[in-house]
Amino acid sequence: MRVRARAPGGRVIRARFRLWLPDGLWVAEVSRAFPDASLRLLTGVPLGDRTLELGETRADDPRAVVDAIDDHPDVLVHELLHCDDERSLSKYETRDQSLFEFLGGSSLLPEFPLLVEDGVMSFAVTATRADFEDFGDRLDASGLRYDLQSVVHCDGASGVLTDRQRECLEVAWRLGYFEVPRDCTLAEVADALDVDTSTVSETIRRGTARVLDRFLGGAGRSGRP
Repeated sequence: MRVRARAPGGRVIRARFRLWLPDGLWVAEVSRAFPDASLRLLTGVPLGDRTLELGETRADDPRAVVDAIDDHPDVLVHELLHCDDERSLSKYETRDQSLFEFLGGSSLLPEFPLLVEDGVMSFAVTATRADFEDFGDRLDASGLRYDLQSVVHCDGASGVLTDRQRECLEVAWRLGYFEVPRDCTLAEVADALDVDTSTVSETIRRGTARVLDRFLGGAGRSGRP
C-alpha cells in the first residue's frame, strides 16, 4: 500500500494504521498466544539498550497473560502494579527497541496508547505531509503488512469540527456506517478507533450536528457543542 497524504503544504495529517507485527517481537508472540487479549502500551521510554514501558492487559484471564509476559526472555524486569479479573497493569523493561527505532528513524514519535491484539498493532501518527510520506515509504520498504485505516487533514481553517469529531466521522464514513443499509455497526467503528461505543456514538452525534448547523443554516442553534 502506498501512503500519500495529498495535502497542501502547512497542513497537519493525522492517520491511523494497523500493522501486522513480525515474528520475534515479545509483544507479538504473547498476543498471538492469547488472541482474545488486548495488550495496550500506555507509554515507553528507551533507556540505553533497554526500553522502559507501562502496559495494560485486558483479557478473560489477565493473570495468565501477565505470567507469559513475565516468562518471556526479552522481558528483563517485570513489576505487576495491579491485577483483577479483567485487567492488569505492569511496568517492565525489555530488550526490544525496534518500535522506537522504526518510528524514530522516520522523524515520528509514537502516539500512545499503542494497542496490540493477536499480533496486530493499531496506532496513530500526527505529522507534516513530508514526514507522513517518509513514514509511508519506510513502511513500504519494510515489507510489513499494514492497513491505513483513516487519514484526517487538519489545517484549523474551518473550525466546524474538532479533530476527534472529524476522525470519527471519516472512519464511520469509510467503513460504511452512513450507507443505507449500513455496512458496519457502531461497535465496529468504535473498534477501528480503539474507543468505547458510547464515546463514538456521542462524538458522531455532536460532529453530525455541527456539520448540519454549518451547512443547513443553524438558526438559533449556534450554541450546540
